[in-house]
Amino acid sequence: MKRLIFCLLLAGFAPAMAQMPRNDDPPKLEVSVRRVEIGAAHMYEVDARGTVQAPLATAWRVLTTYERMSEFVPDLTLCRVLSRTGNEVIIEQFGTARFLFMSKSIHLIVRATESPMSSIDIALISGDMKQYQSRWDLYQMPDAGGTRIVYSGHLIPNFYVPGLLGSTMVRSDIERMMVAVLARLDSNRE
Repeated sequence: MKRLIFCLLLAGFAPAMAQMPRNDDPPKLEVSVRRVEIGAAHMYEVDARGTVQAPLATAWRVLTTYERMSEFVPDLTLCRVLSRTGNEVIIEQFGTARFLFMSKSIHLIVRATESPMSSIDIALISGDMKQYQSRWDLYQMPDAGGTRIVYSGHLIPNFYVPGLLGSTMVRSDIERMMVAVLARLDSNRE
């Protein structure tokens, strides 16, 4: 569910103190999801982070080449730029959220506001969410080399999410998205 949203992908946590992965180790990943009751709605607060060996410029390039996201983000079938004006990009995404026997097609149009080499803020314009905000933060790791990638978001689906399974479903989607993003970044260490 959030992998699509990841395309936006895109959120904000405090930098964590994780070790750099070795060349043959998969990137280390930390994910937390918290469900918050807002009236009758369930909002999910998401935080995920990992460190890759790719330089900051490479991480930025991969995360802002939105049209290629569907090549490596699981269940994201289309991600296209509708317009670009300065540091604002309007993006359309189609994908599927999956968990066990359930799946839901998701369509979003979002605004990405880029702060080059630093952050990408994502805000919902329209689509299958009541609320969707996320942020990608990138931190150069001068002592260890590489880049710290931090994703955070707040979302309220515009469709039924089972109460007891909601956080698990969102966490599963975020983990799959982040594992794919970190692996793609680590494979592009130019």
